[in-house]
Amino acid sequence: MLICVALIVGCESTPSGRYAQKHDSAPRHIAKEPETLDAVPKYEAYRMFNSRPYKVLGKHYTPMTSGKGYEQTGYASWYGQKFHGHLTSNGETYNMFAMSAAHKTLPLPSYVRVTNLENNKQAIVRVNDRGPFHDNRIIDLSYAAAVKLGYHSKGTTKVKLEVIHFDEHNNVTIGNRPTVSYDEYLGIDATPAVASNTNEGMLIDGETYSESGAENAMQAQGEQAMFIQVAALSDAKKAKSISNVLSALYQIPAHLPQAESIYKLQLGPIYDEAIVEEVLQQLRQNGYPNAYALSQPY
Repeated sequence: MLICVALIVGCESTPSGRYAQKHDSAPRHIAKEPETLDAVPKYEAYRMFNSRPYKVLGKHYTPMTSGKGYEQTGYASWYGQKFHGHLTSNGETYNMFAMSAAHKTLPLPSYVRVTNLENNKQAIVRVNDRGPFHDNRIIDLSYAAAVKLGYHSKGTTKVKLEVIHFDEHNNVTIGNRPTVSYDEYLGIDATPAVASNTNEGMLIDGETYSESGAENAMQAQGEQAMFIQVAALSDAKKAKSISNVLSALYQIPAHLPQAESIYKLQLGPIYDEAIVEEVLQQLRQNGYPNAYALSQPY
């Protein structure tokens, strides 16, 4: 569970004090199901103040210097209302509706793909806390992550952990698999897609249109808009997954025009040039160096 930052003491062992609840619980009131979009892995420097050995409940723990190549199988628990709004070991505020987690020894922060071995559901979480301090549990997931993995109605489930490790050059290592480039990790075709005037199908928001039909639909609305061409991908499933992540991250609709089995991942429409430049800058810094802006009727 959470560790009190200043004292490095397992708050799970504290029956009273700064926590209003003695025992943890699910949220008291939920207006709707929590958002369960995966955390978006990226390079983050480890917080060195979290690398020191520490002691909780009489046991000594030595954090790892790197999570690269790390895999682990065991039982996951989850934590919720009791710790909601309190500080994590990383100095951040715990939000039970965010996709986060606690681990005893992984460097902070780390990104981990968690697979529920009982139903094969997966979630990607950002580890920003220490715990759980039970011998039979290897990770504590947020309430939202437990919902995504389908075990929030019970205490624990058996899982597999795979660290998604990014280095400073955006090379990616998932678990103990070989290291790949960021483009390979995303399944992006190395060759940028060439604009096509053919009438291949176009996927927009899950529906198929012809290229000419989509263009006519855009022209019918009679307004010029800007789009950002992010990347070209050959894997339809991965293209849809990445488009969902980027759309949620930047709060901009995503479209997937298709030409010759290549899916062109586009964000838009955008009507503010300043927003276009800001998003382009962020995309280029986060592994999409070939992203560019284009203007077309919408």
